[in-house]
Amino acid sequence: MSVLKLGLPKGSLEKSTFRLLEKSGWKITITDRNYFPEINDENIVCSLLRAQEMPSHVENGTIDAGITGKDWTEESESDVVVVSDLMYSKSTNRPAKWVLAVDAESGINELSDLQGKKIATELVNFTKRYFAQRNINVKVAFSWGTTEAKVAAGLADAVVEVTETGSTIRAHGLKIIHELMQSNTIMIANKASWEDSWKRSKIQQIVLLLKGALRAESMVGLKMNVPKEQLDGIIELLPSITSPTVANLFQSDWISVEVMVHTEKVRDLIPQLLKAGAVGIIEYPLNKVI
Repeated sequence: MSVLKLGLPKGSLEKSTFRLLEKSGWKITITDRNYFPEINDENIVCSLLRAQEMPSHVENGTIDAGITGKDWTEESESDVVVVSDLMYSKSTNRPAKWVLAVDAESGINELSDLQGKKIATELVNFTKRYFAQRNINVKVAFSWGTTEAKVAAGLADAVVEVTETGSTIRAHGLKIIHELMQSNTIMIANKASWEDSWKRSKIQQIVLLLKGALRAESMVGLKMNVPKEQLDGIIELLPSITSPTVANLFQSDWISVEVMVHTEKVRDLIPQLLKAGAVGIIEYPLNKVI
C-alpha cells in the first residue's frame, strides 16, 4: 500500500490547519503520541513539526510533503518543490507580514538609519540577506519568542517580527517603519516524492480540497423562493460566482433560487431580497467551493 508522509505545522498554525483539513474531509485526532496524530486516511501518515523545521525535513525526505510558511522556506533556503499557496494564517485568510519595528520615540525612521545597529529576530538568515543586499551593515541576533520586548529591554535597536495587524507591536511601544516580506501558508514537497506519480496525485488532491475549504471560508449559500414575475429583479441583486441555480417549484408560479455569495454581502443583501419579493430565505455554511 502506498503511503504519503505528511508534515503538519505545530504551534500557531496547528488549529487552523486541522480545522481546514476536517472541512476538506480529513479528520485529525491527537493521541498520546502527540507528534504523530491519527488521520482517517490509510494512505497518509502524519507528523507534527514546527513550521520552521518543515522545509529541512521535506528536503531530506523525512516527510514527503508538508504545510509551512513561505517565510520559513525563505529562511532555510531548502531545495524543495513549492506546490501551492494556501493563503491562510493562524487566524485569518490573508498574508502575515514580517516588519521592521523600532522604539516609537527613537529617531530611526528608515532602513539606512540602522547602519551599525543590532536587530533581534527569529528570521535571522533572511534578515541578514535583506540588509546585505541594500549594503546596510547591521548585526542580526536570533530571538526565540518575546522579540518585541528586546527593544524595551535595551537588548536590540530594532526587531524584525511577524504580524497580522501590528497591534501587539504597537502595544510594546514600537513603531513599524518598513515591511520586509509578506508570508502565507504553502504546501511544499520533497523533489523525489514529487516525481512519484502516486504521491504527486495525493498531494494535489490535498491541495485541491484545502483550497476549496479556504474558498468556502468567506462564502455562504443562499436559497429562497421567488414569484416568477419578480425573478428578473431578484437575479439582478445576486452577486455570484456563476449564474444562480433556478428551478420551478412543483405546480406553482414560484421559483426556487440558489446562489453562493461572499459572507460580508449577506447582511445588506437579505433585506434587499425581501423587499424585492423573495421569501423563505435560507443561509447555510459551505465546506468547500471547488
